[in-house]
Amino acid sequence: MLLLPLLLLAVIVPGGENEDAFQGPTSYRSIQTFTIANGTWAQYKVSGWLDDFQIHGWDNDSGKAIFLKPWSKGNFSNEELIELEDLFQAYFIGLTKELQDYVSKVQTEYPFVIQCIGGCELHSGKSIGSFLRGALGGLDFASFKNHSCAPAPEGGSRAQQFCAFASQYKGIQGIIETLLSDTCPRFLLGVLDAGKAELQRQVKPEAWLSSDPSPGPGRLLLVCHVSGFYPKPVWVMWMRGEQKQSGTRQGDTVPNADGTWYLRVTLDVTAGEETGLSCRVKHSSLGDQDIIVYWGHPTSVSLIFLAILVPSLVLLICLALRFLRRRSFQSIS
Repeated sequence: MLLLPLLLLAVIVPGGENEDAFQGPTSYRSIQTFTIANGTWAQYKVSGWLDDFQIHGWDNDSGKAIFLKPWSKGNFSNEELIELEDLFQAYFIGLTKELQDYVSKVQTEYPFVIQCIGGCELHSGKSIGSFLRGALGGLDFASFKNHSCAPAPEGGSRAQQFCAFASQYKGIQGIIETLLSDTCPRFLLGVLDAGKAELQRQVKPEAWLSSDPSPGPGRLLLVCHVSGFYPKPVWVMWMRGEQKQSGTRQGDTVPNADGTWYLRVTLDVTAGEETGLSCRVKHSSLGDQDIIVYWGHPTSVSLIFLAILVPSLVLLICLALRFLRRRSFQSIS
């Protein structure tokens, strides 16, 4: 039973990353967090992801998977999915008691948290690799590779004891191997095929420049904003001519509400040295036509402002002329 947190993650969950084979996600992974608060209470959360894109959740009350996209069932039949859901539900019920027994055996104190991740990934050439890892309290505990359980150094003697115990159950290890080498890859390929229209779409980014409050006397913090792009991988760099600026600092790539991505990249420079700097953006949707925005060039914030202001002024003038003509017509009448 102690293998089940790892075993069942491999069932509904594949995962990994590679950008050579597809212009879109290339892995599926399931992430589970199991919190044991005391001898009678436990809480678990499960989610399924294509790279950084969540497509599955789990309803604890009904014991059913939540399919966040119409294509997130892949090519699995309803019968196969029901079997997996039943397996997960049985796992969650049985695991609570097993973990509580485990606590007494290894002298672990409440509360404690078990984290698991399992899945498979598509490599170039369409070969598929799989992985399965577990953590205890945020530290690596054990993994499944080369058909056996491998304790992590961070897990210490408890991880070694766990793997020694797990090695006795050859039948369960065979099931894990089947799930990782057959079920997971089949599911991954089915989801990628069913959702390819959305997953492999290409959306071009927009880029503009601004400055943040000065980081110190005589200095400027230049900001390059890149937004609205999909898929997620993007390359952004501050440049002077063809020379990369080593001071470039990249923030987190965060999602927009429409499913595209946003990235902010900064450069701290001495005032007066900003002349000649530019921000270069490379993205799969652009082909070999990089976006280059020059600092101080009207294609930055000022152009965006004008692009909004000018049409607005034209519209107001048209409305004013129409109003005046209507009043003039009414006066003549």
